[in-house]
Amino acid sequence: MRAAWYDRQGPAREVLEVGELPDPWPGEGEVRVRVSVSGIHVGDLGKRQGWWGSTMTFSRVVPHGDGAGVIDAVGLGVDPSRIGERVWVYLAQSYRPFGTAAEYTVVPARHAVPLPAGVPYEQAAGLGIPGITAHRAIFGDGPVTGQRVLVTGALGAVGRAALAVARRGDAIVIATVRSPEQVEHALVAGAHHALDTAGGDMATRILDYTGGEPIDRVAELAFDANMATNLEVLRNGGVIATYATGAAEPTVPYWPLGFKNITVRFLSNDDFPEAANEAAAGELTSALVAGDLRYPIAARLPLAEIAQAHELAEHSSASGRIVLDI
Repeated sequence: MRAAWYDRQGPAREVLEVGELPDPWPGEGEVRVRVSVSGIHVGDLGKRQGWWGSTMTFSRVVPHGDGAGVIDAVGLGVDPSRIGERVWVYLAQSYRPFGTAAEYTVVPARHAVPLPAGVPYEQAAGLGIPGITAHRAIFGDGPVTGQRVLVTGALGAVGRAALAVARRGDAIVIATVRSPEQVEHALVAGAHHALDTAGGDMATRILDYTGGEPIDRVAELAFDANMATNLEVLRNGGVIATYATGAAEPTVPYWPLGFKNITVRFLSNDDFPEAANEAAAGELTSALVAGDLRYPIAARLPLAEIAQAHELAEHSSASGRIVLDI
């Protein structure tokens, strides 16, 4: 099969190679997917670069945890009727060496999620890491019906999914974005109200919108930078569900958090409970089918240009997703 891989960590153009590798075959409980589109997420970039202290567990890695395509073979114990099924896959390269940047990938059958015909592959291909993280950020402590939920960095890959699932969960959804020009995009993506951080004094503006009522839950992109705002707007017993931070070792204001009985839920996509993954996969698929979740696609490149795709993904953020046509 045609595939991309790296044998050492480093910059994209220095370590990524494209060539041929042996075709994989599914083991017991697994399926093989002929990949149509492979998604790229910051987690894939981090593994390749060695960010966050990550190291290579395997001597060779075919990158990318997310993708979409068609099941073309199944292992022992998997219903053969799944052959020919359109699917999106997640965690393809989580504790496994070979992800979706290849013509074929093999994943546990439960990580290949049926994808209805009306949903384009490119929409589902990058859904796994950000979408499941978003779902966990919103629902990790139960339903949010009627709750006030704040989604920071709302036009990022996780943020868009968080807006969609929170809105579908009947929450009152408030979004923050970087610039005034992005406000309307956040509203289209599912927010009831959106604020740009360029306007300053976020806590006052958030509470002005809620009529002084506190926020129940924050899906947090910038744990370090937004702590003061979150402390001001969260209710007693509120939750910060955070999946990223600028400073790797941020200062944590213990007593202010303690006095308000705030829960801080730290999220890392590779190790969510399997039941949470499956619940997220079902709801995310429904959001795609309904059109409640849509990602702008900033660029589609062929597998041979994976190095350029990684470089674009390092700078795309809210402008859209980068995907590979396999």
